[in-house]
Amino acid sequence: MWKGIRYAAAPVGPLRWRAPQPPTPWTEPADATAFGPACHQLTDPRIPIDLGAPRGDDSLSLNVWASSDTQPGDGKPVMVWVHGGAYVLGSSAQTLYDGAALAASGKAIVVTVNYRLGAFGFLDLSAFNTDAVTFDTNLGLRDVLSALHWVRDNIAAFGGAADRVTLFGESAGAGVVTTLLASPAAAGLFGAAIAQSSPATSVYDAERSRTVATRYLELLGLDSGEAGKLADAPTVDLVTATKQLFNEVPVRYPGTLAFAPFVDGDVVPDYPVNAAREGRTHPVPLIIGTNEHEAALFRFMKSPLMPITPEAIRAMFTAIAAEQPGLQIPTETELRAAYRGRGKKPGMGVARDIGFRMPSLWFAEGHGAQAATYVYRFDWATPLLRALRLNGAHATELPYVWGNLVAGPKDPTFKLGGLRRGRAVSERMRTRWLNFAAHGEPFGAAGDPVWSPWNHADHPTLVIDRTDSVVPDLDGPVRRAWGDAVLSFR
Repeated sequence: MWKGIRYAAAPVGPLRWRAPQPPTPWTEPADATAFGPACHQLTDPRIPIDLGAPRGDDSLSLNVWASSDTQPGDGKPVMVWVHGGAYVLGSSAQTLYDGAALAASGKAIVVTVNYRLGAFGFLDLSAFNTDAVTFDTNLGLRDVLSALHWVRDNIAAFGGAADRVTLFGESAGAGVVTTLLASPAAAGLFGAAIAQSSPATSVYDAERSRTVATRYLELLGLDSGEAGKLADAPTVDLVTATKQLFNEVPVRYPGTLAFAPFVDGDVVPDYPVNAAREGRTHPVPLIIGTNEHEAALFRFMKSPLMPITPEAIRAMFTAIAAEQPGLQIPTETELRAAYRGRGKKPGMGVARDIGFRMPSLWFAEGHGAQAATYVYRFDWATPLLRALRLNGAHATELPYVWGNLVAGPKDPTFKLGGLRRGRAVSERMRTRWLNFAAHGEPFGAAGDPVWSPWNHADHPTLVIDRTDSVVPDLDGPVRRAWGDAVLSFR
């Protein structure tokens, strides 16, 4: 493994809100035995993340794993990971994303990437540009693009093939994936993609992003003419304002994020789902899917990020209708009919589907006309997660993709059993993900069901549980209830 490799210069001072720049060249061997700093970010007691590295300014680094028998020039497939965390949290150094198990088979080189988060990565200050001060847009996305350029130019020396790159990520990281699939700037930088629980419609317009930026300045006691002071503002003040805005926005606007990609006419020329439907995504094979009970995690954390109560859902729909006149969204009666028989609390299902499931299916519908697209749903849950009513909640698939099922001696995940079955689930997922990276098709081991691409005839979905199964039109009633609505939130 090689840790903490700089792919861009530290984004400080004049570079703080600018596109990533090349790192200062070095002539002596760089120390690649320790992870680089994580991006400065807020802390949330509801989400106790071990970042695996201290926070710091010099955060634009990546890490590489290869099997011990890999040699330079081997030309192996490469899997580049973008971590999740609501665009405000996380690190490439988290123990969960240790690439050793995934790379051990020798089937792929694994790369994990840091990128700027929160206001540092997703605050749109471009409305405040002057002759003296310039702010670039969608910096977190530009960071990932810069990392992909590094992979293209350097991965052969680590045994990888620059033309066999799969970009994969989860939650916000999957949102980066689906957004870059629709970004002209990403053309040729990856040949396959995997999006796990992508909030594909949580991409906002310039008007909304500038409203958020204006409020951010207010929280710092600045007006629009003083945005240039942000370059030298104390980091602690910037992070404090980030946290305030992160907590404030979903309360005022249910179901939305303070910081997320936005349509800037450059890196993001249009909403990704719109681009997919109009045939403007990169024609690379795609795996896309969600977990069965995505919303359960947000209920467990009492998080306002995903509205679950009927009142919050109604407020969100009202805001959408006001902001997007003419958009056909399901009525409450239609939704109740679609979710009848799916549990006592349809709000959980509506929240899951409006946040993750339907955006993924809408994206699949469009992208499937450009390239083979494989849709899945992750249903597996350990006995403990079932007892906690989390089941297959948001992010619960991650240990199985990475093969890191037990985080440590105090990890309670398998306290009530399920480890043997969990290892089998993990083996099947890693086999499919690795085969997809190598061949563009997610086939399993001998005897596993054949996972066919998404099509309009039967909409096949791989259901990942105690055993794999391929179910035709798994989401039929719900998919038809939502129809062709595309809810790109402002």
